[in-house]
Amino acid sequence: MRKILVVGAGQSGLQLALGLLAEGYDVTLATLAGPEEVLAGNVMSTQCLFGPALRRERRHGLALWDDHATGIGGVGVRVGDPGGATPAISWLGRLEEPAQSVDQRVKMSTWMRLFVQGGGTLLRRRVTPEELAETARGYALVVVAAGRGDLAELFPRDEQRSAFRAPQRRLTLAYVTGVEDDPSGPVLERTSITGAGEVFTLPTLSVSGPCHALMVEAVPGGPMDRPLPREAGGEEVVAALQGVLRRHAPWYRDRFARARPADRGATLHGAYTPVVREPVAHLADGTPVLGMADSVVSNDPITAQGANMASLAADVHRRAIVDHGSRPFDERFMRATFASYWRYARQVTAWSKVMLTGPPHVWDLFRLAERHQETADRFADSFSDPTGLIDWFLHPERASAYIDGVRRTHPRVGEHVAL
Repeated sequence: MRKILVVGAGQSGLQLALGLLAEGYDVTLATLAGPEEVLAGNVMSTQCLFGPALRRERRHGLALWDDHATGIGGVGVRVGDPGGATPAISWLGRLEEPAQSVDQRVKMSTWMRLFVQGGGTLLRRRVTPEELAETARGYALVVVAAGRGDLAELFPRDEQRSAFRAPQRRLTLAYVTGVEDDPSGPVLERTSITGAGEVFTLPTLSVSGPCHALMVEAVPGGPMDRPLPREAGGEEVVAALQGVLRRHAPWYRDRFARARPADRGATLHGAYTPVVREPVAHLADGTPVLGMADSVVSNDPITAQGANMASLAADVHRRAIVDHGSRPFDERFMRATFASYWRYARQVTAWSKVMLTGPPHVWDLFRLAERHQETADRFADSFSDPTGLIDWFLHPERASAYIDGVRRTHPRVGEHVAL
């Protein structure tokens, strides 16, 4: 039985560890916090899993919240100007398969218990970069799935694939109660405020039960950027979010006027730089280790793809490990595995860059979607499968060709779309 060490117990690390355990591997999962601490700790992120990721969890017996989490039926898009009373653009795209949001504290604590019950070894310790070589001894393969922490710094930055040198948004989020669903029903809503940032809302299942997630992505130094002290409490964070809504997205004001933190750990704020890293790091003794998911491809949450790409990364890596059989897990294997993942991840990286920079053709497509339901639905289903975006959304020329095609077949639909 081959021994595998997975460092990091998030969506990708735990999903990979559970998958390899089911395949008969001897798996050790290294993480500082155990299930009790995770459940009682602070929220880790917002997350919304779309059809393919949910189907993976169901195949492997990991989708334990289908009877409790709200089914999210669409993606709502709004575009407004700072201080505008109503959005300039507003539409809803329907999803072919319902999406779902489950607080990662709930999911990861439950999965960690399943891992231990299934015979996995839980190593309760913080593994520093300096300690990783010693911890890794005796394992056939070490996979680092520790997110954006100091272990990720072991993996060199890929200059050709990394577009940014600084955070593009300052993130503030809260899980809140006292909020009703959007009048359109349970949907993922994203509002872009020109030059200022974005507001995201969605129904989620948290440690205290059903609630809503509210996240503001503010352009650093922009009108929605309200830096908070590191020690800011839940009430202070929610009050800051409500202030942003009142000033910049007043159509949310009444819905969130009575919002309160869903629990003591329900808020988070900070910033990070999107980056792509080399997939292989070499420890002090020369041992190669494999990076996975956010450790090597970290995108801004502006496209709601973080947990979905973590799920995909776990699936790609599990299949690669199993298919490799008894051969050594050398650097060639590691780079080939990453290449299989990058074929998908590069589409999300490109999409995130487009949404962060907001080129004119994006707003043309959004104006078209307001009048053309097929375009609205196509954009919504891109959250499930972003690979088709390259054909019509990511490049100005292809966006123009798509809009021209809609104009030819539906002249009245496209007549107000600028090019």
